[in-house]
Amino acid sequence: MPYVLVSTQIRLETGPTLVGDIYSDPAIMNYLGARKTTMLGNNFSEYHVDEPPRLVLDKLEKIGFRMVAMTGVGQTLVWCMHKETE
Repeated sequence: MPYVLVSTQIRLETGPTLVGDIYSDPAIMNYLGARKTTMLGNNFSEYHVDEPPRLVLDKLEKIGFRMVAMTGVGQTLVWCMHKETE
C-alpha cells in the first residue's frame, strides 16, 4: 500500500497521532508501534501511536515514504505520505 495518512488534532500536536485504519498495512502499523482502537459508538477501527506527528513522519521517511501533501481541516492537521512501489 503506497499511501499513508497521518493526522492529529491541533491541540494534541504532541500526540496521540492517528496513523491508519482497518485497511492499513499491518507491517507498517507494527513498525510505527501503532495500536488498533475502536472508539465507543464507532463501527470502525483506527490505528494510533502516542508519539507526536513529527516522530511518525520521521519514521515513515526512514522506510522510504515522502510527504506529498499537508493540510489543516478545522482543528485537524493531515499529512499524506507516499512510497514508490518497487
